[in-house]
Amino acid sequence: MLLKGKNAVVYGAGGHIGGAVARAFAREGANVFLAGRTIEKLELVAEHIRAEGGTAQFAQLDALDHEMIESHLESVVRQVGTVDISFNATWIRGDLQGTPLLEISCEHFTLPVLTGVQTHFLTSTAAARHMARQRSGVILTLSASSSVLSGRDRRFHRTGGFSTACTAIEGLTYSLAGELGPLGIRVACLRSDAIPETWSSDASEIKTYMEDGTALGRLPTLNELANAAVLAASDRASAITGTVLNVTCGSIMN
Repeated sequence: MLLKGKNAVVYGAGGHIGGAVARAFAREGANVFLAGRTIEKLELVAEHIRAEGGTAQFAQLDALDHEMIESHLESVVRQVGTVDISFNATWIRGDLQGTPLLEISCEHFTLPVLTGVQTHFLTSTAAARHMARQRSGVILTLSASSSVLSGRDRRFHRTGGFSTACTAIEGLTYSLAGELGPLGIRVACLRSDAIPETWSSDASEIKTYMEDGTALGRLPTLNELANAAVLAASDRASAITGTVLNVTCGSIMN
């Protein structure tokens, strides 16, 4: 087990990505602490983890609330002693994509940016303060391929503020890695392409367009993204920090 004995906090754990990563962390031996706004969704993820023999606890939490984040982490440390992994999968309003920039409101453009940057800053720095005391830890952020799309894809997708949010999260990742590295803390970002399993409606034309633009001829799965998170959080990746892991099936090459 790659994460045996590790204590992992997952924000946005009731969502598709957060839940998949939390389950993967638990399968690899981590004690998982689920955090999110919707208690019913968190409970379902916790039940699934426990049914597979894993360990999970959950707490209702707003990742934009500094005091709630700090209080929750304090309770985790009191209970298990350390925070070894922090992963933020909080939703940053991808639903606001699709409107041309000349028509989108300032509020709808900036909301993904403000949400993405604030939640990642608050959760990452709160976790880092605990990790600094123990001189170890891994912080994982979450971005998407929209941060580095080609011109063709930017015309097609009309990403609004979502791509700006992802670019900002990746920039924050680099800054955190630089400052926290001397404290024994690694920071990396997972950059995924769209994951069809998370779509709420049929979008076969969009799916075909996007698959045709990947080297593998398909889009990533939740399980593949979760496996990448496990690897990045594990000691097998002990020399990896200050980077963006490309989990796009080759829609982005760098």
